Amino acid sequence: MAMNRLLVVEDESAIAELISINLRHAGFAVTVVGSAEAARAEVDRELPSLVVLDWMLPGQSGAALCRQWRAEARTRDLPVIMLTARAEESDQVHGLEAGADDYLTKPFSPRTLVAHIRAVLRRRAPQVLEDAVQVGPLRLDPGTRRVTCERPEGTVELKVGPTEFKLLHYLMTHPERVHSRGQLLDRVWGDHVFIEERTVDVHVKRLREALTPGGCSTMIETVRGAGYRFVAAHRVLSA
Repeated sequence: MAMNRLLVVEDESAIAELISINLRHAGFAVTVVGSAEAARAEVDRELPSLVVLDWMLPGQSGAALCRQWRAEARTRDLPVIMLTARAEESDQVHGLEAGADDYLTKPFSPRTLVAHIRAVLRRRAPQVLEDAVQVGPLRLDPGTRRVTCERPEGTVELKVGPTEFKLLHYLMTHPERVHSRGQLLDRVWGDHVFIEERTVDVHVKRLREALTPGGCSTMIETVRGAGYRFVAAHRVLSA
């Protein structure tokens, strides 16, 4: 399992060092920056698993930065825990209204911060779906990583790559809907890296090729100007 990478945005060096030491001891990979500008640059470079964001920063405030991230598609779901020296309830409300997932008032214990981080990551983690999915003749089993297609002459096992497997799983669990390339990027790739939307076309082509030996490639329809749709009703084609 990949280590969760945290970004700590704190301009007080003593506090930043204390936080980073304890988070690394808890098993996280930690990057520390001291301003909103540096935080934006770091997030633009690579999305972290979570941001620990101080309210009071030089220049742009943490609350303003959080609002900015929430307004952008790429960072809309970026988990953020806000830190502040303000204890008033109204300030806590403002922090949450800015889009923070959680809020801690200074001083706090490192153990408390770690507990809050893990709780937010658990809430934001995608569900692991191990149940097999079947649509028409096509069956996908996440537990065994197998894809099969029922044909008149018997069951055909299909060789599907890891990205195509994730793409197929999403399409099969959301049949008959039209999905734009952007939606598929968000749901399948997770939007943790910059990927061109046309990359989706490449993987759809590969997926269709993988489904061809079972005659199930026509289950993925191209909807011109909109995206792709997975259909349940189709005629099994000759391989």
